[in-house]
Amino acid sequence: MAPRALWSSCFGKHLNQGSGAAVTAVEGGAAASGPVIVELFTSQGCGTSPAADMVLSRLGRGDFQLGFPVVLLAYHVDYWDYVGWKDPFGSSQWTVRQKAYVQALGLDTLFTPQVIVQGQAHCVGNDDNALLEAINSVPRFAAPTFQATFRRPTSDSLEVILTGALRMKVDSNGVDVMVALYENGLVTDCERGENKGRVLSNDYVVRKLQKLCNVVDIAPKKTVSGTITFPLWNSFNSSKCGLALFIQTNTHQIFGSQNFNLPDDI
Repeated sequence: MAPRALWSSCFGKHLNQGSGAAVTAVEGGAAASGPVIVELFTSQGCGTSPAADMVLSRLGRGDFQLGFPVVLLAYHVDYWDYVGWKDPFGSSQWTVRQKAYVQALGLDTLFTPQVIVQGQAHCVGNDDNALLEAINSVPRFAAPTFQATFRRPTSDSLEVILTGALRMKVDSNGVDVMVALYENGLVTDCERGENKGRVLSNDYVVRKLQKLCNVVDIAPKKTVSGTITFPLWNSFNSSKCGLALFIQTNTHQIFGSQNFNLPDDI
């Protein structure tokens, strides 16, 4: 079954050259050892998305033996909810994020499953060969050097204090330091829609995404710090969750990312 598109389709790999660099990478540039960030736009209401969800989980397990780290995020969009199954992890916020990528990459469609790699390349999410090609072809950058401190100010909130350096020079266009809280090991009995009768497994599901700060005119080693408080959901279990930090320009290109495990006892 073909990928599900919201209107006329435009698939395949695409590299976004951007409208002007907001950052200058240092300490290795494209050959740096930092991870590549892979963002999957998916939906439990789409019959082809479970295969892409499995590819993402396999990436996380190291099945493809890339030889370098990846940061993985899955955004469940809400525009297939009308088909018959409302995705319990779906959000219009993730649909808006996907639309921003469609515009930044010069595409003419939203579709699921879609993967965006490093904010610069895209492909169909259940095509593992195209995905591996995209992952291996995008530039890599030195990972930021943030340290994270976690605390629970209330039973239904998580506070994260982050301090570190971007390891790149940022010009007057600025960058946003974004932080995503994601959850693994989610299992859903799908009762309706295109996946009716299936048990769906989802990893790296983005539950919250916030901006830590906006950074303008900064040297690579200058310390950046900030605090984020995430509201938590009823079934929150820190042992199933992780945190991803990434640096994104106003053209939605990503120039560095970092992953954190949450303490089991938080």
